[in-house]
Amino acid sequence: MEYPLLYYKNNLIGMLNLLEVMERHECYQLVFSSSCTIYGEPKQLPITEDHEIGGNITNVYGKTKYFIEEMLADISHSNKKWNIICLRYFNPVGAHPSGEIGEDPTKAFSNIMPYIAQVAIGHKPILTIFGGDYNTSDGTGVRDYIHVMDLATGHVAALRKLCREHQHLKAYNLGTGRGVTVLELVKTFEKVTGAAVPFRIMVKREGDITAMFANADLADQELEWKAKHTLEEMCIDFWRWQTKNPYGYRPNKSSKITNGHGH
Repeated sequence: MEYPLLYYKNNLIGMLNLLEVMERHECYQLVFSSSCTIYGEPKQLPITEDHEIGGNITNVYGKTKYFIEEMLADISHSNKKWNIICLRYFNPVGAHPSGEIGEDPTKAFSNIMPYIAQVAIGHKPILTIFGGDYNTSDGTGVRDYIHVMDLATGHVAALRKLCREHQHLKAYNLGTGRGVTVLELVKTFEKVTGAAVPFRIMVKREGDITAMFANADLADQELEWKAKHTLEEMCIDFWRWQTKNPYGYRPNKSSKITNGHGH
């Protein structure tokens, strides 16, 4: 939100360049990493692919994903050779179970799982949770957290679908279908890792959504895909990555670890 033009330049101009090159070389198959943020504040839960997109999107990232989906709709309408699947991710967390590949933010960040883990390992003093008075079971926001390994299998399923039949343009939600509060995520992390995560609750941020979780039945029916990993596995795998690589991909503690804010 602080540097919107960077997102527009990277996502929109990058996609324009890619599509021009693909069309020039008659490469028409594409799996696009979209986002649940294009749904904006949901009008009903769980969210299906039929939910309105583009209305009341709360951040620049979501706007770029929406604009790209509109771009893909236009090019697939003008040229029937395009064969595109948009995967609308919900909230990816976790890491590769080997502990060798994980999320290592190098700039100020707001992703909840790395923030929790950096507090747990002692790199940050306290987790900031924005909003404790939402209309949810414990007052904190609800999200659909999905393991990155489930996202990986979702991509493979999408590619297989494109190879089997011509989709033209189709969108699928990738989520677990289960809403989890921020506090539930924190408590689960503490339970499975044995690490303490002190937190403070601050006022909610403008534009934050109360609750969002997926209906992923369409992906189950048409892609033969379903999320399999539990919330506990998401926490365990990320903690394995964090403890094996306490400073991420940087070699030592002299490397800068930035400050950020959690959800």
